[in-house]
Amino acid sequence: MDNMRWSLDTLYTSFDSEEFREDLKRCDEYIKNIKEWVKNNLSTKDDPVEKIEEFIKIQNEFYSLFSKLSAYTELTLSVEAKNEKALRTSDILYGKIPELTEPTSTFKKWVGSLEDIDNIIEASELLKEHRFYLKEIVRRSKYLLSDKEEVIIAKMKNTGSNAWSKLQNLLSSTLLVDITIDGEEKHLPLPVVRNMAYDKNPEVRKSAYYAELKAYEKIEESSAACLNGIKGEVITISKLRGYNSVLEKTLMDSRMDKETLDAMLSAMRESLPYFHRYYRKKAEILGHKNGLPFYDLFAPVGEADMRFTFEEARDFIVNSFKGFSKRLSDYVKNAFDKRWIDAEPREGKRGGAFCYNLHPIKESRILSNFTGSFNDVSTLAHELGHGYHGACLVNESFLNSDYPMPLAETASIFNETIIKNAALKEAGKEEALTILESDISSSGQVIVDIYSRFLFESELFRRREEGALSVNELKEMMLNAQKEAYGDGLDHNYLHPYMWINKPHYYYAEANFYNFPYAFGLLFAKGLYAEYLKRGEEFVESYDNLLAATGKNSIADVAAMMNIDVHSIDFWRSSLKVIEEDIEKFISLT
Repeated sequence: MDNMRWSLDTLYTSFDSEEFREDLKRCDEYIKNIKEWVKNNLSTKDDPVEKIEEFIKIQNEFYSLFSKLSAYTELTLSVEAKNEKALRTSDILYGKIPELTEPTSTFKKWVGSLEDIDNIIEASELLKEHRFYLKEIVRRSKYLLSDKEEVIIAKMKNTGSNAWSKLQNLLSSTLLVDITIDGEEKHLPLPVVRNMAYDKNPEVRKSAYYAELKAYEKIEESSAACLNGIKGEVITISKLRGYNSVLEKTLMDSRMDKETLDAMLSAMRESLPYFHRYYRKKAEILGHKNGLPFYDLFAPVGEADMRFTFEEARDFIVNSFKGFSKRLSDYVKNAFDKRWIDAEPREGKRGGAFCYNLHPIKESRILSNFTGSFNDVSTLAHELGHGYHGACLVNESFLNSDYPMPLAETASIFNETIIKNAALKEAGKEEALTILESDISSSGQVIVDIYSRFLFESELFRRREEGALSVNELKEMMLNAQKEAYGDGLDHNYLHPYMWINKPHYYYAEANFYNFPYAFGLLFAKGLYAEYLKRGEEFVESYDNLLAATGKNSIADVAAMMNIDVHSIDFWRSSLKVIEEDIEKFISLT
């Protein structure tokens, strides 16, 4: 199974390697130099151009180094949850970041205080290249606290939200689910049991659902403590900084305005009845009377048994992308050939899938839990889209390679769309039904389920301001959010009260409302795909340019590169229409 596990050797060969130890040392030297540089250079406003240039260079160098160290550590932990060296190194690295809080905050305030920032930027090529980065600093400098307060917050986070996040990650990655399969008692990792939701056998799906819910009881109190701890800290800090709400801060981090969010959410709410029809139809096919029970949300539909070996998945993805762009296809082939992908499910490895872009070495690493379904193929293509996005940014500086969450899903969902259409081309009626259903099902996750998570998290922040929430309150809030989003599409006797434990996103203190960006990504990518169908081959270069521009523009400006107006509800409606038409097609096929 070696080809299903990644190699991290181009980062480092081990935590004990001379290179890793040297880089860790260099990291400390950089931090010392940055602190001294800020102390010696920012007491006056003389020579702003030279000073900003120098600081940008130092930052780009430091973050390239630091990100290599942290990537190696985090990637190791993602496949070996209990690796002691990785856990220890993770603590060491997290401990270093607060040391930069004061100098960085001083620099940001200093830039924010310069009278003539536009002329300063115009005076230098390097500054012009980092115009967006600098203008963001100015825009956000009013939310900075005193240097001393910034340092205290950064240090306290390590024993606060960071510690809570780590605990929740450990609890969920090591949780074993007790389940009886073919009369045999088993203790299986959570991701393995969650994957049973896609099983052909309805009994397996149902017993996996009950076993999963039962397993959460073992960690419900501790997870609720983690969630309360993290969200409480987030509320406190965003108030101290002067944001009106956590959502306001998230939108600012996302480089997105409220107008865009409202237009998108309104269009999503309008489209819910279409999804409800789809869920009821699926329920009917599976023999349910009162809508779909949660355990059958991902049940395969149709007789087609589309199974892929890992090699077949690779060939299918590489060949499907050839029709769109040679550059994309070559990137993907390279990712498989050079072992950038870890696809084998095993104990101690986290569930789900992600892509980690390694900007300093111009590579990516992709984690998935591949079991051979078409859904798994689609997931691989999705994560490779994130990797390709990173590949389009390799010529940008480190500071210009960081794009906001809503744009993060653009290339991944675009890839999924290519894969779906390639599969539909070769499919017979049964297979077409399976592919179509699987695609609508994942769109349902991104529109309906994400909407339920947005409702849940909005309510969570509202009530957390008054005090900590009990396990029962959290479960009830989750059920209410699901009822509102899924409507009569789901059977209300079989929902998922523990979704707040299952989704790791709720436990990221730095990424609140880690939900609406997915809906943005899906609908933006569908809109782009419609553009591609109109424009054909000449679209490809504009698409690569758009991905390369995501690190140094606002969302509205990136969209405008393709003449898309994200403030208009009609844009969102037109993207949703694509999914609504698929739902009509699905209903007519059945």
